[in-house]
Amino acid sequence: MSSVLETTLGQIQPLDAQLAEQAQHHLDRLTKPPGSLGRLEELARRYVTITGQTLPRIGGKAVVVFAADHGVTAEGVSAYPQEVTAQMVLNFLHGGAAINALARQAGAAVHVVDIGVASELPALPGLTIRNVRRGTANIAKGPAMSRDEAQQALEVGIDMAARCHRDGASLVATGDMGIGNTTPSSALVALFTGASVANVTGYGTGIDAATHTHKVAMIEAALRVNAPRADDPLGALAAVGGLEIGGIAGLILGCASRRLPVLVDGHIATAAALVAAAFNPLVKDYMIASHASVEVGQHIAWQFMGQAPLMDLQLRLGEGTGAVLAMHLVESAVRMYTDMATFDQAGVADRDTPAS
Repeated sequence: MSSVLETTLGQIQPLDAQLAEQAQHHLDRLTKPPGSLGRLEELARRYVTITGQTLPRIGGKAVVVFAADHGVTAEGVSAYPQEVTAQMVLNFLHGGAAINALARQAGAAVHVVDIGVASELPALPGLTIRNVRRGTANIAKGPAMSRDEAQQALEVGIDMAARCHRDGASLVATGDMGIGNTTPSSALVALFTGASVANVTGYGTGIDAATHTHKVAMIEAALRVNAPRADDPLGALAAVGGLEIGGIAGLILGCASRRLPVLVDGHIATAAALVAAAFNPLVKDYMIASHASVEVGQHIAWQFMGQAPLMDLQLRLGEGTGAVLAMHLVESAVRMYTDMATFDQAGVADRDTPAS
């Protein structure tokens, strides 16, 4: 394990329970019945506790989209060819994808990272080239990558968290692009949660029932051939993971080490969250589950980590789309926390005020 990863893991601290109590006390003094704003109150309390800001303000926002290819596409597990990964990266850079439209609405910067695209991409504005290898190997026949490569992917994510922090981001979203990446994601969810492969494997880009059956068989083969262990997250990532999954896991760890709230997107990002939590369980307190994906494995993963997603919009695109949409909810929660008057400030009697 590198000193970068070791240092990052050591910097992740438990949240301050006293700060959470102070935040809850403030929420209960606002001009509303206690708890009446539901999960917005939970979000505000978590934002205060994660950041340590007693008077929180959301400044910059960023979504980091990690792109990589997967050798397992050779097994016919996706409805789209591998070439689409690079084509979509160019679409991101030209501002034409769903994540670009939603990030513009949210006021979030889009960082696109080539962490493992199979084909060489041109150096274009907005693209960070940190290619660890040209796509993973076929996990149905052997390990996706070496342990060293998995470590490098994690460190790319940690570096991107540091960059977001330097740029003044106070809210970060995870994003991904990689044809075939629901296959390694389902393998990781099955491994870390102990659920069966069939129960955590969905239909990805829209495969038919026969392809889904084949996909389940390929994931089962990958777990059998590589025999990853849940108590060895680096080895698990190397055995059946993906480079963008490693990047996202590193981003989550890096954000937690800097007390940056990180909004976790769909199935791929949630698999990465499991990897991050296996390295350091404290990281779960810094993650916000943004939305409930149509992919069934994501629901099992969040249950395992003890969180409930904020929204259910039937999304299954990835790219960070659900996480960026959830930025609006977090920002609204913080506005509520800071901009509402307390009973004392407004001169409004609360339920405990004696009648005159």
